[in-house]
Amino acid sequence: MSGILYGVGVGPGDPKLMTCLAVETIEKCPVIAVPACGRDHAVSYRIAKGMICGLDEKECLNLSTPMTKDEKILKESYARAGEQIMEHLDAGRDVAYLTLGDPTIYSTYIYIHRIIRDHGYDAVMINGVPSFCAAAAKLGDSLADRAQQIHIIPSAYEMGDALDCKGARVLMKAASRLPEIKGILRERGLEAVMVENCGLEGECVYPAIDQMPDDASYYSIILVKEGKPW
Repeated sequence: MSGILYGVGVGPGDPKLMTCLAVETIEKCPVIAVPACGRDHAVSYRIAKGMICGLDEKECLNLSTPMTKDEKILKESYARAGEQIMEHLDAGRDVAYLTLGDPTIYSTYIYIHRIIRDHGYDAVMINGVPSFCAAAAKLGDSLADRAQQIHIIPSAYEMGDALDCKGARVLMKAASRLPEIKGILRERGLEAVMVENCGLEGECVYPAIDQMPDDASYYSIILVKEGKPW
């Protein structure tokens, strides 16, 4: 009987925000996988280790993905990751792939998930607390009230007219273009807050655009809210 691949969302940073189902799933899997060159370099692993005893004793697949937008390179990387995972599934071993936040939101995991399912194996996603929800909670307010909309924007790419949307706008992966993004926000007369490393070591809140640095951690989220700022 083939093993099952689990894409496990470990939440945004604080190990205590991991769900009971996430903890139970990781505990029962003999093999874990991380999107890094070794477990010591995976933030998702360090988070899970805060809740799970004996994690170091499990076999770990190092499934690092290059930081590139080149589709050909990425597809080759996902294919190699899928092959490594399928070797264990064929041996009847379940694999838990640890991913930050939630596996359904801009996660590398989803591409591997699809490869595994296309090859006829079972793959299951375990939800986690999304980073932007944790950031809003850190700021002590909601992302949206009543009929307000929420727009999730992958700001490492061109945003187009996304900032013209009404309601709350969540700018994910903003760190790579911070100077440019800050300039766009100022031009549009928008107010924003940035949360860096939410729930992780080095957490910092920047309550205004002028207080945001030009260089920040990859794990930085900018929140823009209609009406009043956080």
